[in-house]
Amino acid sequence: MPFKILAINPGSTSTKIAVFEDGTCRFKQSIRHETDEIARYERIIDQYPFRKQAILAALATENIPLDTLDAVVGRGGMLKPIEGGTYTVSEAMLNYMKQAPRGEHASNLGCILAKEIADAYQLPSFIVDPVAVDEMEDIARYTGMPDIRRDSLFHALNQKAVSLKAAADLGRPYTALTLIVAHLGGGISVGVHRHGRVIDVNNALDGDGPMSPERSGSVPLGPLYKMCFSGQYTLKEIQKKNYGQGGLVAYLGTNDGQEIERRINAGDTQAAFMVDVMTYQIAKEIGSGATVLKGDVDAIVLTGGLAYDERVVEGIRERVSFIAPILIFPGEDEMEALALGALRVLNGEEAAKTYV
Repeated sequence: MPFKILAINPGSTSTKIAVFEDGTCRFKQSIRHETDEIARYERIIDQYPFRKQAILAALATENIPLDTLDAVVGRGGMLKPIEGGTYTVSEAMLNYMKQAPRGEHASNLGCILAKEIADAYQLPSFIVDPVAVDEMEDIARYTGMPDIRRDSLFHALNQKAVSLKAAADLGRPYTALTLIVAHLGGGISVGVHRHGRVIDVNNALDGDGPMSPERSGSVPLGPLYKMCFSGQYTLKEIQKKNYGQGGLVAYLGTNDGQEIERRINAGDTQAAFMVDVMTYQIAKEIGSGATVLKGDVDAIVLTGGLAYDERVVEGIRERVSFIAPILIFPGEDEMEALALGALRVLNGEEAAKTYV
């Protein structure tokens, strides 16, 4: 009998759910939440009762009995730094998410929703490769300022999922490979994977690495701290220049890839140039990752929404193809990645880890 798994991925204004039988998706839905409904809650943790009811109602409408499930898996949130893998939802995890010392984020609800629904039917509940995955080597954490260290915050769920797909294509275990994985989306993270661990990665959330459609990436510090103390900007405005209003949107007024492509096809040379700037920076980050591996790279993996864009892919390929073969896994299927992580445990392919 195939294992049936409910996957839950809470976002800022929606909760995505999907039911998988082994690796096949049988049902998927994005439950939208009205802004007014979300705004009633001071903290994200307070939203879980109404989100839970929305999930149960959607499953009832589709006539999916919960007692036919074998497990429930939720998106991992801003936990303390942990190694990658599939984790059983524990009381320690729930308590940490309720306190949210690393920040409020909708994904913090994933483990709580999974546990609440699973416990009612005595099912196991899991999370898989949360954003807090931290496998960096100590040498990668240091900067030239003792007060500032590099943190690991990146697209761990998708990077790990496509690494396993790359391993399957290469016919070798993920734990035997050296990969450089570039997640190309609204944020861009480039991870150095060595033998199943991400030993170095840019902090895609906090202004590290290449620019992206909506993030500035690394910028020269001198002009930045002069800007910060000029009196012309608030802290919040500076933060927006880094995250949300940086990158392509700062230069082109949009982070919509299809709109930018239309402009380029219509002869917009500025749009074409800025996309080339972004791909230049991505390729440069990949090249930097190759030095971490001392040139021993089995493959470069491109994934995320921008991996559908031929201009982006070719711009990267022409600069880094000399390093290693390039594998393309466009898009990002977080629901599948969650379900497959739980399935590997149910199948006995790997053991569930314990969060303490």
